[in-house]
Amino acid sequence: MPTIQTLTADHFTDWEPLWLGYLGFYESSLSDAVTRTSFARLTSGIDPMGGFLARDERGAAIGLVHGIKHRSTWSDGDYCYLQDLFAAPEARGSGIGRALIEAVYDQARLMGCSRVYWLTHESNVNAMQLYDRIADKSGFLQYKKLL
Repeated sequence: MPTIQTLTADHFTDWEPLWLGYLGFYESSLSDAVTRTSFARLTSGIDPMGGFLARDERGAAIGLVHGIKHRSTWSDGDYCYLQDLFAAPEARGSGIGRALIEAVYDQARLMGCSRVYWLTHESNVNAMQLYDRIADKSGFLQYKKLL
């Protein structure tokens, strides 16, 4: 099983290749400025967001997950949006995705959140096999308007 650790400002060199792999998986790219701003927000302790890294037995970073805590009009407790989840290709199928999601679940409970939720692309069928085992489908579809 991987070791899960809280993402800190010292982890940029381990986090960035995973982040770029995640963006590549979704055939996306972001500027270096956005990448650095996102990492600073995730590790500042000021913004209502954070993350975890997964490491293999050698200590190599093999996965990441990010979460954002926010208010809801449907609950007294806050929600946690699991925004990004990525496992290095060589680590997939090893339990890393589940371990990272469980770390978010545990952190959300500690923060008093009443729900963890996320989105995935409809083509991400391998990941959905895991998601179907550890969470409930909401039945909602996402709509968006880029501004």
